[in-house]
Amino acid sequence: MNASATSPSSRPTQRPLALKVLAVVVALLLILVLVVVFFPWDVLRGPINRYVSEKTGRKFEITRHLDVGIGLRGATVKFDGIEFANPSWARDPYLVKADRAEFDIRLWPLLAKKVMIPRLSLTSPVLGLQMEQDGRRTWALGKDTSDTSTTPTIGLLQVDGGAVDFLAKHLGVDLHVEFNFDTSRGEMPLDYKVKGTYQKQPLTAVGRTGNVLQLNAAGAPPFPLEIKATAGHTTLSVNGTAAELSTLEGIDAKFDIKGQNLGDLFPLLGIALPQTSPYALGGELRKNGKVWSVAAMKGKLGLSDIGGDMKFDQGQKLPYLSGTLRSRVMDMDDLGPLIGLPPTERSANAVEGVAPPPTISQVKKAQRDPGTRVLPTATLDFERLRAMNADVSYVADRITNVRQVPLDRGSVKVKLADGVLTLDPLDLGVASGKIGGAIRIDAAKNPADIRASLDVRGMQLNRLIPKVETLKTSFGKLDGRVNLSGQGNSVASWLATSSGDIAAITGKGQFSNLLLEFLGLDGGEIIKFLLRGDHNVTLRCGAVALNVDKGLMSTRTIVFDTDDTVFNATGNASFANESLDFVIKPQPKDMSILSLRTPLTIKGTFGSPKPFIEVAPLAGRGLVALALGAINPLLALAATIETGPGQDADCQGVLADAQKPGAGAAASGAAKAKTAKTAVP
Repeated sequence: MNASATSPSSRPTQRPLALKVLAVVVALLLILVLVVVFFPWDVLRGPINRYVSEKTGRKFEITRHLDVGIGLRGATVKFDGIEFANPSWARDPYLVKADRAEFDIRLWPLLAKKVMIPRLSLTSPVLGLQMEQDGRRTWALGKDTSDTSTTPTIGLLQVDGGAVDFLAKHLGVDLHVEFNFDTSRGEMPLDYKVKGTYQKQPLTAVGRTGNVLQLNAAGAPPFPLEIKATAGHTTLSVNGTAAELSTLEGIDAKFDIKGQNLGDLFPLLGIALPQTSPYALGGELRKNGKVWSVAAMKGKLGLSDIGGDMKFDQGQKLPYLSGTLRSRVMDMDDLGPLIGLPPTERSANAVEGVAPPPTISQVKKAQRDPGTRVLPTATLDFERLRAMNADVSYVADRITNVRQVPLDRGSVKVKLADGVLTLDPLDLGVASGKIGGAIRIDAAKNPADIRASLDVRGMQLNRLIPKVETLKTSFGKLDGRVNLSGQGNSVASWLATSSGDIAAITGKGQFSNLLLEFLGLDGGEIIKFLLRGDHNVTLRCGAVALNVDKGLMSTRTIVFDTDDTVFNATGNASFANESLDFVIKPQPKDMSILSLRTPLTIKGTFGSPKPFIEVAPLAGRGLVALALGAINPLLALAATIETGPGQDADCQGVLADAQKPGAGAAASGAAKAKTAKTAVP
């Protein structure tokens, strides 16, 4: 064993050497710190100005003074006066021009040519920010301004007064923002005013924030945010907090929004919502990653209330809207805009503080030939239907102000997937009965492929035809179906090309005999019931079955059988020109005098039907009455005597025939329409 290797005499020599090395290192560090602290950084101002200008290809100048402080994690740089020009293609001359600028910068990332600025403070700045569709942006620091790797990462931004201009023509953004800093305003000392255009609509906004704007500061506490903005006819107010301004990450705020039409939000927010009456909504707004959520939303759509929860996920290939909505009371006037009709005056003026859109009456006044068309002609917006996917459920507990269409309630599940819109299941309470089924619109094609398959169950006819109810009518219940398929970009154009099957049947019931005699023009019976009062007669059965071939409806069966009279009808109706051409032939079952029973024709249009009495049969009876009256006036009554040739209809056969679909194009159209039903219970 070598005793000299471990002898105590060698240890004192090693210890003084280590202490000497440590002392040298500390001395060097101390000298370095002293050099950094007392180094005249301002002498580097000229070289830095020339270096940055050469590397970026635009003028950079620290106008008065430069100072640098070095820390363990980075450096703090102070500019007393700074001017940094924009690229030649930009509208504004300066990217930044400020009285003072101070920022922290990480040193190690600079070795990888990454500029990370955790904090940036500007005094009275003028900022000119601009980005182009090809990726160029004024704040990229390299000569190639489309290279995103030269864009600095900024965390906290402090602004003491100043203004910002932001231009992005391809995004429809051209804004001017003015800041004003006042410490007497408490936790939100920085207020701002915004003016400009957004998506070709004038935009104004005012608001307040904390003294630090967290552009990109993960893990930092959220800062308060308040804004009131108006874009076109839409006004928005938000009050809450946000973690990052650049992405609005971590926003947690309450909001209120008003406008003429929810459909107007598509160019503003990119959310394809339906056309509506004026609205006012409020709720809680949050953002987590790419998902925006609205909770506890409630408000008004025209005269209707609405509430629910919604989510909008921007992280998918196509943005995805989902949620549930509910109305305790839905007003019938607010359903018109969903199918392309303008709002009524009632719904247009229902929301305070919103300028009303043109109403139905105003639109008609502006038309040259008002009322000639009934079917909605508003076209589908293919851009919206292809812009996102959706899965939204809606329920209306009660529907009021129904007038001609006695809707009681309604619910629908709306799905939008890759341009295909389905309403499935669709469930409407109508006239104490139900219409259920599905509608499918494939907007991936142009014109769109549209299919509707609806079933009618248990509708009460006295509610479906309220004018008859005033004659003490008590009808039975109505069942039926609608199966139509076609192509079009509006309700009108779709029906004009549609093929399929329409049918409705009703069993026993009662209705006004006085109305029946008027329809049959039975003068004796009318006189009798006017003297004795109105009475009900029994309805044995009724059926309507129509074949639809490329927009033309033709009768397969129209029978209306009562104890008094059998009515049969033939004819057609055109969806293309909205014309009517039907002949109704009454066949009485009883004997009566003063009867002028003759076929009744219905012509005209959907918006203006015109009933006529066929003249030829009446003229024949008139000539007979005239000849007999020349012999004896009492004999003239013989020409008006009705012997009652009508026979009871085979109700079972009539109802069975009505339920059989038509042949040819009608049958194939109906079969195609039924494919719209995929989830109907």
